[in-house]
Amino acid sequence: MPVPGLTHLEATAIQVTMAGRPVKILVAYLSPSRPLIGADLSACFGGGLPVLLAGDLNAKHVHWNSRLNTRWGKLLHDYADENSCLIFGPDAPTTNPYRSNATPDVLDIAMVKNFPFPVYLTSCSALSSHHLPVLIDTTCRSSFQHPPDRPDFRRTDWANFQVHLEDQIPFDPELHNGMAIDTCVEKFSGAVLKALAASTSKCRPRDDPRPPILAGIQDEIRLKNQLWRQWQITRDPALKSKVNRLQRSVTCRLNGGGTTSGARRSNPSILKTNRCGG
Repeated sequence: MPVPGLTHLEATAIQVTMAGRPVKILVAYLSPSRPLIGADLSACFGGGLPVLLAGDLNAKHVHWNSRLNTRWGKLLHDYADENSCLIFGPDAPTTNPYRSNATPDVLDIAMVKNFPFPVYLTSCSALSSHHLPVLIDTTCRSSFQHPPDRPDFRRTDWANFQVHLEDQIPFDPELHNGMAIDTCVEKFSGAVLKALAASTSKCRPRDDPRPPILAGIQDEIRLKNQLWRQWQITRDPALKSKVNRLQRSVTCRLNGGGTTSGARRSNPSILKTNRCGG
C-alpha cells in the first residue's frame, strides 16, 4: 500500500486480514538527522483501518522503556495521547552501539491505533548486529507454517479450463466508460481464477530441501551471538577471542568438518588440514 503525504519519515505499508478483520501494518524509519512531525504520523495512521506501525523512529521515552526522554520521544508521546494511540517497547535494549562511549537503549518500538489485539515485543539476540531483531507477538494466531494449497499448472486440464472460462465470461460486453472497463477486467480476472481452481489439482509446496542445522551447531551460534553482544558493551579482548574461536568452529562444522564422514565427503584431505574450534 502507498503511504502518501510523508515528508521526513520513511514507511512501507501492507494490508492483511487478522481474525477476519483488515489491518494496516507499517514498517517505518526516521533518520537521526530528520525531524519527527505530526503530519508524517497522521499520514501513517490515516485511512480508517486499525494500524500497527513498527520500526526505529529515533525517539526515546521512558514510557516505552528507553533510558531517557528525547525531543522526538516527547513529541511522539504527546501525539499518541492526543490521537488515541498506544506505544509499546521491549523490556531489553534493541540496540547495542559499536561505540564504547554509547549505552544500549530501546529504539525499535511498535505504535498502534484501533488495533484489536494485544501487542507484545521481545528483543531477540539472534544476529550479530548492533540493532537487534524485535519479535512482535499478538493473541491473533495466523498460521504461516502451512501455506494454502496452490495449483499445479502442470496438471491443469486446459480443455476443461476453456469450458469453465467460456461459461463465466459474458460475450459482447458494453464498454462505454472507464468504470465499465474496470468492472469487466475485474470480472474477467475472477473468471480466470475460478476456471483454474475448477480445472487444476492442488499440491502443497515441497518441503525445504536444505538440511537442518544440527542442534550442537545452533547452540554454538547462540553462544557466539551472546558473547558478541557482551563484547560490544565491554570491549573485552578475551570475549572477542572466544567469539572468533566459535565463529571458526561454526564455519568449519557447517562446511562438513564437524564429523569424520562429512569431512571425507566434502574434502578427503580436510581431516589433515582442518581443525574445528582451533
